[in-house]
Amino acid sequence: MQPLMVINCGQLLTLRGPRRPRVHGEMRELGLIRNGALLIRNGVLEIVGDSRTVSRSPSTRRALCLDARGRVVLPGFVDSHTHALFAASRVDDYVARLRGATYVELARAGGGIQASAKHMKRATVKRLAVHLERVNRLFLEYGTTTAEVKSGYGLDLAQELKMLRAIRASNRGRRCDFVPTLLIHDVPASFRSRRARYIGEVITGLIPEVARAGLAEFFDVFCDRGYFSVVEAQCMMLAAARAGLKLKAHAEQLVHSGAARMAAALGAVSVDHLDRLGQGDIGRLRQASTIGTLLPGTVLHLGSGPYPPARALIDGGVPVALATNFNPGSSPTVNMQMILSLACAQMRMSPAEAITAATINGAYAAGCGERAGSLEVGKQADLAIMDVSDYREIPYFFGMNHCATVLKRGRIVFSKPIIRAA
Repeated sequence: MQPLMVINCGQLLTLRGPRRPRVHGEMRELGLIRNGALLIRNGVLEIVGDSRTVSRSPSTRRALCLDARGRVVLPGFVDSHTHALFAASRVDDYVARLRGATYVELARAGGGIQASAKHMKRATVKRLAVHLERVNRLFLEYGTTTAEVKSGYGLDLAQELKMLRAIRASNRGRRCDFVPTLLIHDVPASFRSRRARYIGEVITGLIPEVARAGLAEFFDVFCDRGYFSVVEAQCMMLAAARAGLKLKAHAEQLVHSGAARMAAALGAVSVDHLDRLGQGDIGRLRQASTIGTLLPGTVLHLGSGPYPPARALIDGGVPVALATNFNPGSSPTVNMQMILSLACAQMRMSPAEAITAATINGAYAAGCGERAGSLEVGKQADLAIMDVSDYREIPYFFGMNHCATVLKRGRIVFSKPIIRAA
């Protein structure tokens, strides 16, 4: 593979720094190099620096050149919380919510997660593969080069395994990397009166099978009102940890339950949502070095409020990640740039903090911080060229797609057509 040099990077955001999630003021440090350049060899970053230094290196001889034309170049986004594998939209739920129905009311009426499970049961593996290929292209088009993808719309054990196998199959010959997560989302309708039996089957059957087959890197559970209790979630998380899966948790979205501090005590890599996090929980998350993954797109789409307390978390020393929560019910978007806009406008994060949360901190939340999330020597050459001259314009011009070109492991996987005047 011929070396590639990316030149004329007006602002090169390297996100260089400590090999861990960034906290406090570190989240404002982007490792910005003006008039920067990169040398990529065999899909890996070999040199990162200013244009003069990079161009003088003997290693650049016979390298191909990609001209960034003074644009902003940054690491590909790492979307660390998605439900990107689903079989149909939930537009009926959306319209019902506009008429006043609540998230919980829809679930009780057979909508929500249960509706997605019905669609998933009818979906063929081929149909799921086609869906994931389309989603892969969409992620890249918006600058996301790695995304966590959860199961959770299968509910019964066979369907959950089907979902995870589809995610694994989609990673063969991949472009955007998918990080698979086993999510226990809800109790199947057939087990409504037998909750304990279902949880037992998850613990003794599903979790060991997933771990044995290497179908997931993480285990996640929806711990909230109307779904799983803190005690139920803790039992399943302990079993997952014993099986070797890393832990996440849906926590404090609908009510404050104590799920976040429980998950942190178990060593969870991240706790996600946190819309109703208590002030007393922040210290527990900081002590455990658990990442708070915030999903403002969900609050926008549901019109639910409040937005997660990003400022309190950052000021309290908790590493914060941002993710789309891409799913058919509560956040149908792959646009991480829009998530940055919401983080800044609604949660008072600075543009620099938002970019850190969507790149290097997202990478650590997805378990891939050692290879993705920053543009540093030895890491994968996953990057996006944004058609702006100042990184602050990415969230400023909200709802737009600024992404012009995306490289995955040093190969161009998306490039926006150049429109020329007649």
